[in-house]
Parts: sequence; C-alpha cells; structure tokens
Amino acid sequence: MTRNFTELCPTLAALLPTGLHDVCVSHLHEKGDRLFTTGDKPAHMFFVRSGEVVLERVDAQGGAVVLQRTRQGFIGEASLQSDRYHCDGKVIAAAEIIKVPIRQIRAAMDHDSAFAGRWVGMLSQEVKRLRLRCERLSLNKVRDRLLHLLETEGQDGKYPLGPGLKFLAGELGVTHEALYRSVAELEGNKVLTRNDAHLKLLTSERGQNAKSPRIRTVRIPS
Repeated sequence: MTRNFTELCPTLAALLPTGLHDVCVSHLHEKGDRLFTTGDKPAHMFFVRSGEVVLERVDAQGGAVVLQRTRQGFIGEASLQSDRYHCDGKVIAAAEIIKVPIRQIRAAMDHDSAFAGRWVGMLSQEVKRLRLRCERLSLNKVRDRLLHLLETEGQDGKYPLGPGLKFLAGELGVTHEALYRSVAELEGNKVLTRNDAHLKLLTSERGQNAKSPRIRTVRIPS
C-alpha cells in the first residue's frame, strides 16, 4: 500500500529525496513477525514508523543477543552495503514498517549528494547510540547498566519495557534473574518505579539510603 509520506512520516520524508517517496510501501506487522532472517539477501531498507523491532543473533549458548533496538528509524542500516543479513529482524511490538527498495536508495545516493549527506548524518547518530551501548556493556554491575540505560536512552528518565524485563535483560547482557533482583532493589530504595509499560528513574525522589550509580566512562576512539 503506497502512502503519502510527507503527511504520514515527516522524518522519513525529510530524509529521502522526493523521487523515492512513491516507491515506499507501508505494512502493519504483528508481534513475532520477522522482517528478515540470517542469510537472506537484502532487498529493502526497513523504517520503523511505530512499534518496536530488534536485530538479534543466537549466541553459542543458544540465547538471543540483541544487537539493535529501534522504535522509530531505520533498522539494519548496514544491509545497504551487504550481500546477506547476518542477524534476524524481529518485531517485538506491533509495528508499522515502511519498506524502501535498496536499489533505488543506492541510485539516489550516487546522484544526490545532499541526500548522501543526510544519510551520513543519520548513520552518525546511530554510531553515537551504539557507542553508548558499548559503554553500558563495559559496566560490571547490573544496577549500573540499568541506570545507564535509563539515563542515556530514556525520555525524562522513562524507558519503555516493550516485551518485558526478560527481553530487557538480553539487551543489557545479564540474566533475567539478576535484572529482576536489581529492579526490586532499586524500587525498594526509591531510585525507580516500575509498571507494565515502563521503568521510570526518580532523579528527584531517591531515598536517603539510595546510592547514586558510579558509572565508569570508557573512551572509544573516533
């Protein structure tokens, strides 16, 4: 189903040349749908308009490792220059996904330097986000990883849980049991609150016995 992207999705419309708007198609996906699987040949770029999508890969122990999590924006940007997907794209919350043909994007970049510049800018923002994730995973304590996530990627300290704490544990690289214990401790110390939809950091309401997280900064070369 072809849409008018100037009205439907201003962010994507501003990024893409107007000549690409007509080749974009929007689809609604249910939780559990896969946009692509490891080994597939990329044919489209996928822009998450709403909902939530992750890139995940199975580790040596058979567990799922989350490589990227997107609620709005492109997922799997590296596929633009790849012959095969090296991970799975999975919908974890009902989503509207806009598909843009890779062949047309490549052709537009070759002939539209302004578009190529905007694309590089978008990728730069993703690199910054991935650097924060590397910094987070370098922290030893579950508590510090969780607080780092809330402080760097939460909106006003609020972070949506999506499928739940078990999935969030995979994103933080910890066991779900360890994350449950950490959340319970932080709730008890009035550092954060939890409901079915999100975790919220209480920056101004921490209990007197609650300790501020000691977050170690890791400098990553540019």
